[in-house]
Amino acid sequence: MRPNIVLIDLESVQPASVGLLAPEYFRVKVFVGATQNKLSFELATAMQQLGPRAEYVKIAGVGKNALDFHIAFYIGRVAAEQPESFFHIISKDTGFDPLVQHLKEENIFCRRWECLEEIPAVKAAHVKSPEERAILFMSRLLQPNATKPRTEKTLRSAISAHFQRQLADDEITAIVAALQRPGHLSITDGKVVYATVD
Repeated sequence: MRPNIVLIDLESVQPASVGLLAPEYFRVKVFVGATQNKLSFELATAMQQLGPRAEYVKIAGVGKNALDFHIAFYIGRVAAEQPESFFHIISKDTGFDPLVQHLKEENIFCRRWECLEEIPAVKAAHVKSPEERAILFMSRLLQPNATKPRTEKTLRSAISAHFQRQLADDEITAIVAALQRPGHLSITDGKVVYATVD
C-alpha cells in the first residue's frame, strides 16, 4: 500500500482525532512551534499508540513561516527516499498551497487539508460497503471543476486513485455497480454516460 505521510502543523490545527490514523499505511509527524509548551492528553495518547509510526518535530527557532519550512524540508527528504508516498499537510495555512501545487507538477502526491477527517484514506478506512464508497466517490465528481471519467477504464482508475489505490479489483467493480444502480451513470461499450453530474 502507498505510504500516507501526515504532517500536522500544530500551530494551526490541534487535532483531537489522531486515532483515525491507526491503519498501518499512515506515518505521522506533528510539528510543534518553538513557543508551544503544552500538548493535549488526547493527542499525546493517540501518538503513543501509533508507536514508531509517529513522531514530534520541535521547531528550534521562531520566525515567520519557520514551521512551514520544516514541513517542506521533511516532504523533500521523504519524497527523495520514498517517491511513491502521499503527503497530507494538516493546516489552515493557505501559504502551503503554492508548495502543494509545485509538488504536483513534480509528480509528488501532496494535498493540504484543514482537518484529518478530510483525508480520503481516513474516510475510506471507515467506509466499507460499495454503496458508501460510491457515495463518497460521487461527492468528488460533484465538486466544481471535477474531471469526470468518460470510459470505464478511466472511471476504475479514478476510483482506485480516490481510495489511495488500496482497493482490490473486485471492490472497484462493486463500486462501479453501486454507482449504476441508483442511475448516477451508465456504461455502454466501455463508455460512461452521467445522468446527474453533467
